[in-house]
Amino acid sequence: MGIDVPIVNAPMGGAAGGRLAAAVSVAGGLGMIGMGSSATAEQLRRELALLSELDRPFGIGLVHWVMTERPDLFDIALETGPALLSVSFGDDWAWVTRAHGAGVTVATQVATVEDALRAVDAGVDVLVARGAEGGGHGRPVLGTLPLLTAVLDAVELPVLAAGGIASPRGLAAVLAAGAGAAWLGTVFTTCVEASTPPQARDQLLAAAGENTTLTTEFDIRAGYHWPADIPERVLTDPTGAATPVNAGQGVGMVNQSLTVAETMSRLSWGAEALLRRWS
Repeated sequence: MGIDVPIVNAPMGGAAGGRLAAAVSVAGGLGMIGMGSSATAEQLRRELALLSELDRPFGIGLVHWVMTERPDLFDIALETGPALLSVSFGDDWAWVTRAHGAGVTVATQVATVEDALRAVDAGVDVLVARGAEGGGHGRPVLGTLPLLTAVLDAVELPVLAAGGIASPRGLAAVLAAGAGAAWLGTVFTTCVEASTPPQARDQLLAAAGENTTLTTEFDIRAGYHWPADIPERVLTDPTGAATPVNAGQGVGMVNQSLTVAETMSRLSWGAEALLRRWS
């Protein structure tokens, strides 16, 4: 990918726009633009325009069922030529061949070893082992470390770790286990460059790790076509009721609204110090 720091921002719809992606890439990681449940071609073009002068690699993340309903999203992504295109939460792999034909490296999120092996058979280049601790959508089957270690033992592809990683210790742990990089979401949602709405940002900064739950309530209410076995992890309010704010179980470690550069520096230097001590 041509990056300097083993950190990729998760392509979170509603938070990971062009400004966040650009800042992550400039700081040495791989910045990803995220197109979520309500994505449109106009929205993708608008966010990509913010990267027009970026001289660093970047990526784009799409949701498979959204891309199927709005195929122009995939067309635009291929035209742009990202360093990495992630498409997740689907069973049709025809998109992989199309992306490879355009010279684009592809990734997908997996929740089990079986998912990983299917993706390998389909020709996917990079796997994202997304544990049940992660915020937003995903199949909550295994925790991040059990899933990551099992997938690493089963495949020879690069594997990124996702889910609950929001501190230098978490980053060091998955790198020590063999992950090629960490795929981080919640820790970036409160960054200055994120597109997170102000009220949601305040809720994230105030939340503890136990203040999350899994739900399909908001998808059903909005008419989004998420499969029933793919809920989203969201914050709860003081009564314990679900809110529409996506967050992973690492949210308790996110208590400052920093810039991306500050966040990346804290994570990478802290993880390096831990790994040097361990080695």
